[in-house]
This record gives sequence, C-alpha cells and structure tokens, in this order.
Amino acid sequence: MKEVDIDQIMKALKVVLSESKRYNLHEPLFQGNEISYVKECIDSTWVSSVGKFVDQFEEMLAEYTGVRKVVSVVNGTAALHISLILAGVTTDDEVLMPTLTFVATANAVNYCNAVPHFVDSCETTLGLDPIKLRSYLKDIVETRSGASFNKYSGRKIQAVLPMHTFGHPVDLDLLLEVCNEFNLVLVEDAAESLGSYYKGRHTGNHGVISALSFNGNKIITTGGGGAILTNDEVLGKKAKHLTTTARVAHKWSFVHDQVGYNYRLPNLNAALGCAQMEKLPELLSRKRLLAEKYFQVFKGISGVNFFREPEFAQSNYWLNVLLLEKGFESSRDLVLEATNRADIMTRPAWRLMHELDIYKNCPRMDDLSSSISIEQRLINIPSSSFLS
Repeated sequence: MKEVDIDQIMKALKVVLSESKRYNLHEPLFQGNEISYVKECIDSTWVSSVGKFVDQFEEMLAEYTGVRKVVSVVNGTAALHISLILAGVTTDDEVLMPTLTFVATANAVNYCNAVPHFVDSCETTLGLDPIKLRSYLKDIVETRSGASFNKYSGRKIQAVLPMHTFGHPVDLDLLLEVCNEFNLVLVEDAAESLGSYYKGRHTGNHGVISALSFNGNKIITTGGGGAILTNDEVLGKKAKHLTTTARVAHKWSFVHDQVGYNYRLPNLNAALGCAQMEKLPELLSRKRLLAEKYFQVFKGISGVNFFREPEFAQSNYWLNVLLLEKGFESSRDLVLEATNRADIMTRPAWRLMHELDIYKNCPRMDDLSSSISIEQRLINIPSSSFLS
C-alpha cells in the first residue's frame, strides 16, 4: 500500500481555508431576507402548516427546477417515502438503489414495507451505474405480464431509485433506457442536487417523481424540510393530499378518505426557504468557485484527485470530494485523523448499505466492487459556500 503526503494535503487545504479557525463540513449562509421573512411569519401568527410562505416556496422551487408541481414536506426522507408510494411501490416489491448512498434512501423503501435491492455505482458519477445495472437485470429478471420479477426471490422489481451523490447527477439518459427496457419506474433521490443539471435540465425532471432535502447542511436550508417534485399534475395533487393527512377539503368538517401522513412543512420553515431561494444563484456561483480552487491546489499532489462533475453535468458541488487513487486506500483514515485533529472537518463516505446489519440480508449484486473501492478512497472536505 502506498501513502499520500499528509503534509502536502494539509498545505493545500490551508491555501483555501486561510483563517485559523474550525471548519465544519457544510454550514448554511444567511445573508438575505431570512430574519425579515421569519419575523413576518411570526407576526402573522401563521407559523404552522398553512401560510403564504409555503405556497411561495413551492412556486419558487417549481420555477427554478422547471417541474410542474412541487409539494413541500417536513424532510427529505418524507419526500422519498411519499414519492415511492406514488410510484406504486408496495409490500414486498424490490427497489433498486445504490449501496453507496445515505441510509434514508433505503429507509424510505422500508417504510413502504418494500425491499431495498443494492447495486453498484460508477466512479465517473459516484452514482448508480446504468450499464452494469442493465447487464445485471438481464441475468436476474423474468418478465410476467409486462412486469419485471426477480427470478431468485420471486418478488416484483417495481422501481429504480438513483441518488445524485454529493450533487453530481447520474447518467439519466442511460438509466431511463434501462427503466424502459425492464418496465421500471424511475424515482430520483435528488436530495443533494438542488442546482445540479443533467444535459441542461435540472435533476428531478427525469423521474416520474423525485425528492429534495433542505436539511441544515444542504445547499439551501429550511432548518429541516424537503420537497416532492413531479411533472405529473395528478401525482402532484395526490402528493399534496397524502402529505396533509388525506383530509378532504371542507370549511369545518374533518373527513379523511385514506391513511395519510402529517408531513406538512411549517410556514415558519418555508419563510426561511424563500429567503434562501433568493440567494441560490449566488450560493451556486460561490460553490463552483470553491470547487475550482480545490481542483487547482490538489492537482499536483500524488495519489489524490479532486472529483469533478461528469462531462454531461453541471453539478452544485454540494460536498467537495477528494478521491484517493487506487493503491492509496490506507491513507484515507490518516487524512481523516490529521485534518480533524487540525479542526478541519472531513469525513468518509457513508457505510455501504449492504454492510449495515439492518440491510445485510437484502438482495444485491454479487459484484459491488466499484462502490467498495469508492468508499475506501473517498474523503469529503469543507464545502460551505462562504469559503470561496
């Protein structure tokens, strides 16, 4: 095993992180109308799930992403849960997803009493590998009445759930071809990719339905929060209905026509989101500038590559990535230890889903070698927009 030069990495980081302070991985930036809008919301007393900022936030997101319908919800996991329900995922269905993802992707499938089915990622996008997926499905799928079934488990494979890792879009055209070939529903986990584009079109437009997150560490934040995106007006109305306890509209009567979910985003959070959306173009510009600075300072260091957006994409660079070259895996933890000891917060990728005890018995590709290799070599570095 080879080792990288830790001193060179620390020097490179300090060129960008010039001040002597603690650097967290990703912090929000509040430099706009956040206080004004939140105060207006408080003064109105409409602080819960009804109010003008909820509607305004959804409209701003729809205009920015280009989708027809946006439904704001309490967090990104809730958005994924409802998206999967509306994609027809039900008990004992299998949902294909990368093993290299945040646990919420798998958890949302579990909430539907469905089964996560883990597949490999590719190094060019850090996301689901559609070429490898097609080859795999040809081996394991049998078709019945136009639907795909896993011939080993006997379960229906209903959907594919790619995640745009750290804001870098997967190859959506190739993935849509696979979905069409095997009659699978595409649901995008776009939680990390607000402001990211695939061939000029914003992520979240390619799937039947998609999910965003506005957690405190995302590119914009509502404190907590998420959104469901769709170009299907009927699905959009169903999403709104399901996330508001499935209450039938009436001036005073409480009638609920199905089991719904209290996933509504409070007006108070939406007020924060509206102010954040106003600054989104500036935040994205800053983050791309920061990514370019990192690329320049790391490009001469042996064994270290700064991960750049795929050639077909314009990424938001939500979290910047150092990807150690193969053969330098033993250096990952050394870098993590040195940087965190110096108050520069870094972290590895998530533990792979198939390695977690809660999901280790789920179906998966035999060959997850690319995901395993990426996980062993990946390091996230400070990515807050103000660092540029």
